[in-house]
This record gives sequence, C-alpha cells and structure tokens, in this order.
Amino acid sequence: MTNDTSGEIDRGLKAALGFAIALGVFLIILGGIAIARPFFATVAATLFLGLLLLLNGIFQIVYSFQTNIRGNFWLKFLGGLVYSVGGLLIMFNPLPSLIALTLVVGISILVASIFQVFLAFELRPARHWDWVLLSGILGIILGILIWHQWPENSAWAIGLLLGINLIFDGLWIILFSSATRKAIREA
Repeated sequence: MTNDTSGEIDRGLKAALGFAIALGVFLIILGGIAIARPFFATVAATLFLGLLLLLNGIFQIVYSFQTNIRGNFWLKFLGGLVYSVGGLLIMFNPLPSLIALTLVVGISILVASIFQVFLAFELRPARHWDWVLLSGILGIILGILIWHQWPENSAWAIGLLLGINLIFDGLWIILFSSATRKAIREA
C-alpha cells in the first residue's frame, strides 16, 4: 500500500466518522423535538408512514405499466394499489392509525434494541462499547413499556419514547465515532 492510498483511506475514514458524529447530533436534536412535542411527533410519524406507503404504491403502479411486457401486470398493479390505499387510509385517518403504529413501533424498538445489545458485545473491546449496550438496554425497556401500555398510550408514546431512543442512539454514535477518531489520530 502506498502512502497516497493510505492517506486516501484515512481521509475517507475521517470523513465517514465526521458524518457519523453529525448524524448523532441530528438524532439528538430530533429526539429533543419529539420529547418536547410527543403528540405532534406521533402524528407526524403516522402521516410520514402513510406518505411513504402512498409513494411506494404509486411507484409500484407505474412500474407495473412499465414492465407489462414481462407479465404479472395485475399482481404488480394490485400490490401497488394496496400500498396506495393503505397509505391514503393512514393519511386520512391518522388518529386511529397511530394505535396500530404504536404497537409496530414498540415491537420495532424492542427487536432493534435486542440486536443492538448483541452489537455492543461484539464491539466490547472497543472504547465506549458500554454506551451501545446502555442504548440497547434502554431501547428494550422502552419497547416493553410501549407494548405493555398499548393502546392507552397511543397518542403520546411513539413521540416520547422514540425521542428518548433517538437521543440515546445519537449519543452512542457520537461517543463511539469520537473514540474511533481519537484512536486513528493516536495510531
């Protein structure tokens, strides 16, 4: 490996770590906003999901027409139609939709946090691995809390608990990336 290649790799890694730190800060800011306004964050997350489903459906419908030559037009078209209708139902009925979304988010946070705990143990020799573990454990607790108090907590749970989870995810990303950056400088 030449010095030029090594320098390029170091610059690329430092840029990636800088991006990771910026992402961590962004997640902390988003988490703070969600905690400050949990009902609005819950409704916004629900509407955003509806919009994503609608856009996915529209693109699948367009795709069905563009690939009609290959067959299966109706399967592709109906799949896109189902996504579009689902997205519209969520967007036009956000309050009932967030009851179901609360359960999905609770389960998602729980499962993702379990994987994060496993990740922490894989990172264990690295500096600040314990923050990854703490974030994973807190995510597991948050997921259980959402699931346990569902559906009564549907109006505020997603916004508040997702905000807390975002803050801890942002924190471990910043700490872990900073430690990696420091280790590179010292090497």
